[in-house]
Amino acid sequence: MSAVSVYPMCVRASRGLLRLRQGARGSTAPAALDVVRALSADTSSSSATGGLAQAILQERLQQQQKSPGQLPPEGDDSGDKKNEQGEDKKQKENTAYAKKMVLRLAGIMGLGSTVGIVYIFGSSSVDEQGNKVNVPVIQQLRRAFKYFKDYRQMIIEPTSPKLLPDPLREPYYQPPYTLVLELTDVLLHPEWSLATGWRFKKRPGIDYLFQQLTPLYEIVIFTSETGMTAYPLIDSIDPQGFVMYRLFRDATRYMEGHHVKDVSCLNRDSSKVIVVDCKREAFGLQPFNGLALRKWDGNSEDRTLYDLAAFLKSDCWIIVHLYKSFDLYSYSHQRSGGCAFKEQRLSELAQQKKQGFSLGTIAGRFWSRKQQ
Repeated sequence: MSAVSVYPMCVRASRGLLRLRQGARGSTAPAALDVVRALSADTSSSSATGGLAQAILQERLQQQQKSPGQLPPEGDDSGDKKNEQGEDKKQKENTAYAKKMVLRLAGIMGLGSTVGIVYIFGSSSVDEQGNKVNVPVIQQLRRAFKYFKDYRQMIIEPTSPKLLPDPLREPYYQPPYTLVLELTDVLLHPEWSLATGWRFKKRPGIDYLFQQLTPLYEIVIFTSETGMTAYPLIDSIDPQGFVMYRLFRDATRYMEGHHVKDVSCLNRDSSKVIVVDCKREAFGLQPFNGLALRKWDGNSEDRTLYDLAAFLKSDCWIIVHLYKSFDLYSYSHQRSGGCAFKEQRLSELAQQKKQGFSLGTIAGRFWSRKQQ
């Protein structure tokens, strides 16, 4: 190939490249470069080869002029979007399939667990004589239902209708009244720290309270804590054994999310029982038997138990039965003036016969208390 024939070919190729850059801003530059490379590489071809390259370049230019805004097939965005949509669709299908499989597996496991529970708790392998018995399916279902019903009642109801043994008889001494105390936030305050973990702080006045009230009251600690937690705590605050009985969470009645202490299950005269707690829900069944204290926050200068001991040693504790709510702090400010306001309340109750209290009954309680 001569230099005369190569020169016009290069001029045409450069012009074509300029047109491609102006029309598509470089979108078809790789194709034109391929053509130029092919033309420059084919040094041994004839002039016919140059004419073929020129024809190919002109065809590319005509296609670019017909559709100047379109991109070549290699970089088509619509194809990429279709691919992305296809991948998203496949991913959604795989997720839905996985959910269906998990639900099916959970259903199979639940059905198997139900059948196993009914078989374990509802079947009776032997009868009273020790012979094997084949129990029908319906009977197994009834027995399993009864088992879980009894278990639920065991959690809700107290463990026994008589939580305390019968009162002592002569020649043993039985205190005339029963004092029921809560442990947490009344006698002890729980504290937690990263260094020591859970610790319980002893409230000031516990020893004084026990010593002053033991001759008159049968002291019972009735707490909503579990026995595993409360038993060693009671041993630590009562080394001398003033506490006569201990009742724990299993002895409470679970009602509306609260552990309620049912005085009727204590096997004692309800008119001679007083419950001291920081939650009014604890004695919600017998509000006239309850005395609500403020929750102790761990203050070492607290004097509530000293005031409580003085209050319970006097005759004013009967007011707990006359009032639905009583604030010991109000009483502590009036303690210097005695219990003069008691007579005013009794005169009001004498006029209200509908409430079920009679003046003779209340006067009899005060008289019997003074005699003792």
